[in-house]
Amino acid sequence: MITVSTPALRLLGAMRRLFFGWFGFSRDVPRVYYAVSGLTLMLGKYTVERSVLYLVAGTTMSPWQFFSPVLAAREELVRGAPDWLPWAWFLWTLPFLWIAVTMTLRRAYSAGYSVWPGLLILIPAVNLVTMVVMALLPNRRSIPANAPSTPIRHTVLHYRAALAGLAVGLLLALGMLGISVYTFGTYGSSLFLGTPILMGAVASVITNTAAPTRLSTSVYLGMLSVILAGGALWVFALEGIICLAMAAPLALPLGALGGAIGKLLADTSRRPIRGTSAVLLLLPGLAGVEHLTRPEPEWVVETEIHVAADIDEVWNCVIHFPDLPPPQAWYYRWGIACPIRAEISGTGVGAVRRCIFTTGVFVEPITAWDAPYRLAFDVTQQPAPMFELSPYHDLHPPHLDGALRSTRGEFILHRAADGGTRLIGRTWYQLELLPHSYWTLWSDLLIHRIHHRVLQHVKQHAESSVGKDGFRSAAPSHF
Repeated sequence: MITVSTPALRLLGAMRRLFFGWFGFSRDVPRVYYAVSGLTLMLGKYTVERSVLYLVAGTTMSPWQFFSPVLAAREELVRGAPDWLPWAWFLWTLPFLWIAVTMTLRRAYSAGYSVWPGLLILIPAVNLVTMVVMALLPNRRSIPANAPSTPIRHTVLHYRAALAGLAVGLLLALGMLGISVYTFGTYGSSLFLGTPILMGAVASVITNTAAPTRLSTSVYLGMLSVILAGGALWVFALEGIICLAMAAPLALPLGALGGAIGKLLADTSRRPIRGTSAVLLLLPGLAGVEHLTRPEPEWVVETEIHVAADIDEVWNCVIHFPDLPPPQAWYYRWGIACPIRAEISGTGVGAVRRCIFTTGVFVEPITAWDAPYRLAFDVTQQPAPMFELSPYHDLHPPHLDGALRSTRGEFILHRAADGGTRLIGRTWYQLELLPHSYWTLWSDLLIHRIHHRVLQHVKQHAESSVGKDGFRSAAPSHF
């Protein structure tokens, strides 16, 4: 029989209280506990991110860059870092987002206010002011210790409550898609951030108001509302599988968060449905503001390989190379645009390069022809970035027309110390999907894959043409 010492039990109890104090919805949040937790978590998060960034990218992050609401300030930090770092950064941030929201909502209630002001923690720049104000407000009440919390029983009442909540959440998703995308032409944060949270909150509020459930059930309801909305978009031919799969890592956690928020609202508010309905009216307005103020930043993706061939030979293969072999990667077979050949009409500045993809043709007038070192071009015409995976023919949602726009590109060649060639491909692009910090993870990854396919093809043919020069083929690079 295994025995556990008293100090160990105390430690486990303290860890359990800390866990539920940060992640749960049933414990009070006094202002001192809120302030100390917030400062400790921010300091820990900053220390880890700064250390990892220095180790893997050789750059440092200042406190201003850590707190800056300008996403471009943080995105610039990961330029040149390994491909996995932005994804790890995103996953690492999710628990901190959950803690910030759950603690701020409970702190607002403990201070004697509605929990709705706690959602200000989700707004960049405003979140810091919100945290300071919440840490200063005195404690005025406690979260009810015996709030109803029972699982959804197999009764008509409980099923009806859950189905009604999910139905309203689904209507909210379809309504916001119509307003944001088909009215304002905007794929903004109101759609990808605000809508999943409120879908989960609405489903949970309606369910818990009519038939109280456990927190875990409310979280599942929030996620289920997002899944049902995605299924409806697919069934009604509004979206394809690939785009829905890309949105899932962002939308599902937010739906879960909304479900937890709805549980807290139902347990602590007198009129939770009325308050939730009032917040719903803000989403269309936010979509309109995003339509009027949408930024147009430009990103660049750079991919480099080593070619065991002379720079002149590599240049010739950049200008003229045979058709690429059929794609083997699953993402190309599932519909992502795949390069199959390239051709140039003319020579020098003013020539026109046409890069043929599976989805259509990129038209690229040459803007720099510095043989054998640099070939640069603008992009004046481009096809859709993918074919949507769907049972419907010719499915073409609006985001395929210009949401991801390549603006220019270039090939850079440098003589390597071993006599080979460093071959670099760069693409500049603009993206209209928000939040940029999430969607550029996908766009950078896919553009890297396209670069890799083209550069490896150039490498293969340049090295295969080497004969008496004696260059030895290098191992393929992976990006």
